[in-house]
Amino acid sequence: MAARSALLAAGAAALVAVAAVFLLPDPSSRLPCTPPLLLPPLFSRGGKLSSSPPLAGPQQRRRFADMILANATIYTADPARPFAAAMAVRAGRVLRVGTYDSLKEFRGRHTKELNLSGNVVLPGFIDSHVHLIDGGLQLARVPLRGVRSKDEFISRVKGAVRDKHPGEWVRGGGWNNDFWGGDLPTAAWLDDISPDNPVWLSRMDGHMGLANSLAMKIAGIDKNTNDPVGGTIVRTTEREPTGLLVDAAMKLVFNVIPEVFVNDRREALLRASRHALMRGVTTIVDVGSYFPGTSENQTWQDFSDVYEWAHSMGKMMIRVCLFFPMPTWSRAADLIHERGRSLSGWIHLGGVKAFLDGSLGSSSALFYEPYEDAPGDYGLQLLDMDILLNATLESDKSGLQVAIHAIGDKAIDMLLDMFDKVVSLNGTKDRRFRIEHAQHLSPGAANRFGEHGIIASVQPDHLLDDADSAGKKIGIERAERSSYLFRSLLAGGAHLAFGSDWPVSDIYPLQAIRTAMSRQLPGWGAPWIATERLSLDDSLKAHTISAAYACFLDHVVGSLAEGKYADFVVLPSTSWSEFADDIPDHVLATYVNGKQAYP
Repeated sequence: MAARSALLAAGAAALVAVAAVFLLPDPSSRLPCTPPLLLPPLFSRGGKLSSSPPLAGPQQRRRFADMILANATIYTADPARPFAAAMAVRAGRVLRVGTYDSLKEFRGRHTKELNLSGNVVLPGFIDSHVHLIDGGLQLARVPLRGVRSKDEFISRVKGAVRDKHPGEWVRGGGWNNDFWGGDLPTAAWLDDISPDNPVWLSRMDGHMGLANSLAMKIAGIDKNTNDPVGGTIVRTTEREPTGLLVDAAMKLVFNVIPEVFVNDRREALLRASRHALMRGVTTIVDVGSYFPGTSENQTWQDFSDVYEWAHSMGKMMIRVCLFFPMPTWSRAADLIHERGRSLSGWIHLGGVKAFLDGSLGSSSALFYEPYEDAPGDYGLQLLDMDILLNATLESDKSGLQVAIHAIGDKAIDMLLDMFDKVVSLNGTKDRRFRIEHAQHLSPGAANRFGEHGIIASVQPDHLLDDADSAGKKIGIERAERSSYLFRSLLAGGAHLAFGSDWPVSDIYPLQAIRTAMSRQLPGWGAPWIATERLSLDDSLKAHTISAAYACFLDHVVGSLAEGKYADFVVLPSTSWSEFADDIPDHVLATYVNGKQAYP
């Protein structure tokens, strides 16, 4: 402790210089020494915080902090003060960050002090792309994420069928055929174990699903059923449906699946929120239960029946920024005109979302060149560009933020061209267009993002799913030239925002940060496209302040700065160098509005 105290005594002035070099000497070792605080063990039951000695009368209480974090290693994500040793919180907002001595004036009779003994504190993570209620529902369904064999796949479904009554639907998701060698599942895998129960199992990317024969019979799918526009019924050489449905074809089954009861969707929101808090996520962008083939109404029903219910009942646990289906842009514009962009500190109205193509794993992402394993197949264009342009123009005129899903290089270029037209026709303004996923870029595309300050809303952990299969799907050379070009996007002027796309990938910011920094897959001897690795600073910002900027919430969240919400996470790392050298896999605690929300 003597050696540590000597280093701490170097003072706050040295802290700024250290912060500029970010990954060099440990900023916590430059923080001013704080007086010892006799506090109970961190996060102990029944005594998380302790009171400071009385310093002033009750008449001055309003100027004092509710809580002071002391002896911490605080990364603020605020360029004006990148690191601090202490933080004062009042009424759910950051009162001040700085040295412990600079916060003493805010200590009052009722101020609680939390001595973190050097633990690293970060702004609460923001997940920029989530299907929150679907994620909560999936937590209670057949879990197929990580399944590594046909036998394990069948076994999990068989176990779920045992718990169902005849005629009751069995639902699940998260499977990835690349994990067991690439062979796609078929209805034949399921029919013997589910003769009396219809089954629907979505692929991990949400752009393909598997139905058993009973589910197809209920949906009226047979060899004479035509492929819908923007979708594919996968067939045998005899044109018999295999059970796999891609993008808009999934609607054939969705139309006959019984609607999930509203109480189940409400419970899913609460379940999902607890899961997010466990991972240190305090704000999410919910792009809704809107996928190719699904109804546009579900997202609106969730807004009124689930979110507004939770808000009125005081059950909101995390902040949400909601996006609505683009075909309903006028309804979204009317809602914002009537009620404003923020219904409260919990619910914010973001904009509208559309889909231009599908996904790599389902062979429906739109490319210039055909898939290696399917010559003549370039992917799917899910929307006519004239329709998309007109809807985008109207949405943009109405002041709505526009987010559009594009994964293949051709789809992304089509969007960049369209955004050029929108700016030309509607004029220059702060619109923050978003391209969701932006996974595979053509040469030069990364630099085009910067021309209009476009948000690249990307999911680092998708890299873990695609790195092994991308070479098989589009060829090794194309994959390594175009895939997950995070560093190139930043260099081209894009604003990078990290998310999970949960339930496609798990909501797990610490793992996403590790992935973006290392691009290292389990069992691989070298990083995948090492030149696209990001620094710790860039990765943290993409899950905090840049993610807040990407949804117009950077004035209230994303960094620990005066006046912003006191949303933060406490990590097990007890110094910055420890954290930088070994990103932990969990958080110790998550705070929202300055109050402990997890555990």
